[in-house]
Amino acid sequence: MSLTAALVLQAMVTVTLLSACSSSDGEAEKKDSSKAAATPIAPAETFPLAKGRLSTALYTPGELIAYQQVDLYAKENSFVKKLYVDVGSEVHEGQLLASLEAPELATQLASAQSRVKSQEAIYIASKANYERLVETSKTPGTISQNDIDQADARQKSDYAQLEAAKSAYNQVAETLKYLEIKAPFNGVISARNVNPGAYVGPSGKGSEFPLFTLQEQRHLRLVVSVPEAYTGYLNGQDEVKFTVKALPNEVFHGKIKRLAGALDNRLRAERIEMDVINNDKKLLPGMVAEVNVPLPARDSTFVVPASAVVNSTERVFVIRVADGKAQWVDVKQGRSDKGRMEIYGDLHEGDTILTIASEEHRDGAPVK
Repeated sequence: MSLTAALVLQAMVTVTLLSACSSSDGEAEKKDSSKAAATPIAPAETFPLAKGRLSTALYTPGELIAYQQVDLYAKENSFVKKLYVDVGSEVHEGQLLASLEAPELATQLASAQSRVKSQEAIYIASKANYERLVETSKTPGTISQNDIDQADARQKSDYAQLEAAKSAYNQVAETLKYLEIKAPFNGVISARNVNPGAYVGPSGKGSEFPLFTLQEQRHLRLVVSVPEAYTGYLNGQDEVKFTVKALPNEVFHGKIKRLAGALDNRLRAERIEMDVINNDKKLLPGMVAEVNVPLPARDSTFVVPASAVVNSTERVFVIRVADGKAQWVDVKQGRSDKGRMEIYGDLHEGDTILTIASEEHRDGAPVK
């Protein structure tokens, strides 16, 4: 056989093999495609959309503070004469806490009293003179009307001077009362910053620190800052529970009494206060509490399983099934609790929603 005939025979064999391979590959592809077309769509679990109420709780730190607290200063520059209480003393409203002394005030009081007596004598004399003139004028031609008018004006002026002197005396006498420091309400002395003989006075004019700090400790305030997202669920009559680190096995209760009604500009949170009765004084002002604030639902809204909400990088949606096809419906998330979640969107009660949704269910794809 010549070289040319051998090459022609080899080419014919190669073509025959390639044709056979392509034929077998085509048949395999047809079988695979027909098999895929015959595979049914896996059924998806759905549920009818319904409204409900979701109640949750906010766990947040809070601070216990005294229901009332005041720093007591001396009103007048003076010296501490005697102290009647100390740190930890429980006092009652009006109780004497300290007595002060100011010798110059005693001198001012004596001077004011002297002026009162002097003006009183002057007024008595001018009044008697006026009354004599009036009595004498009853005899015609004895006293002119002008003399009577002048005597009347003088006695009135002297009376006004007497009243001014009495007012000055009362002012000094009232100032002397400030030398007795009394408790403005029931409470406990939590700080004492002076000793007998110390020079005291108004804040910044003799005393850098107060004489005493008085706190009402049998009645406390529990202060909590609630983030803006939860302020719409607050109720002014809800009861809260809280614990403190010092007493981890005890649960305390309080009732929401006051809402600030505005957000703090720095924290973007609303301040709420609860009243806490503390007759046994287990709780102390300044303690940090772990507070459980109930957030009950005000209105019913759509509540779905958390698995029904797809939170992708681009959008948050649920998948509604309509006419056997998937529809992606954008929603906004609300609160979530125990595998359930509030959603808001263009949805209607009774809509069929996929229980377990994912991006694999493409928008518009058939759903069995």
